[in-house]
Amino acid sequence: MSSVLYDVPGPKARRISLIGSIVGSLLILGLLAWIIMTFAQQGIFEGRRWQIFTRADVWTLLANGLGATLSAAALAAVIAFPLGLLLCLLRIADAAFIRIPIRVLLEFLRGMPVVLMMLFVLLGFGTSPFIAVVTGLVLYNSAVFAEIIRAGIQSLPKGQREAGLAIGLTSFKSRMLIELPQAIRRMMPSLVAQMVVLLKDTSLGYIVAYGELLRAVQVMADFLGTQFLFPIFFVAAAIYIAINIIVSRIAVWIERRGSKKAAGGVAKPEPEKAEAPVP
Repeated sequence: MSSVLYDVPGPKARRISLIGSIVGSLLILGLLAWIIMTFAQQGIFEGRRWQIFTRADVWTLLANGLGATLSAAALAAVIAFPLGLLLCLLRIADAAFIRIPIRVLLEFLRGMPVVLMMLFVLLGFGTSPFIAVVTGLVLYNSAVFAEIIRAGIQSLPKGQREAGLAIGLTSFKSRMLIELPQAIRRMMPSLVAQMVVLLKDTSLGYIVAYGELLRAVQVMADFLGTQFLFPIFFVAAAIYIAINIIVSRIAVWIERRGSKKAAGGVAKPEPEKAEAPVP
């Protein structure tokens, strides 16, 4: 049997695939074993190194750093996404005198490193580190959001826009009511990935002395000593991974909920009606 896109593998191909999977798994397990042995030789797993997490002040510093990270990321996301929508609409405007300058602006913002934006806002305007971090994240991520949404709109069939114009909608209403909802649903994985990037980019705030999670970890490592560096960074990495997983799960839930609403919900079968007896 064969599919439209590929031929179903035969016994020989399945055997080769199985052997490759086993060899790859053994190599990964061997690499993990080598890493664990190396850490063990360096005394990473000694109990005294992990006893610092019994201290309340360590968890207080981690909590403060996590709160600073989440507050900067949340505020930047709340501002960057609507701003990205606006920039996208201006980027695809019919008027060339609007479309071309916005295109140049987006290319400039996407090409600038986030760290330079933060430093420019901090040193040029004399703001606080928090405002510098949020502003840098907003400027960069709004440009990326705009390009992602624009790609989603351009991937739609042209008949979507033509149908909106045919029923009497203006160009703006067709964008807002027909094209944007479909584009956002279609580009939801890319938007979620950029949200995760935004969250991780808050770690660049340590350069402008913002007390986010990575900054708190570095302060604790400098204060407690280098022997506690690995445990602290390990816990911080686990926190970052947990937050990213939660964000991804929430986005998947929103995507599924939006898909069900767009489809009109799940159709329920109607109860069968008893037929009237034939006289």
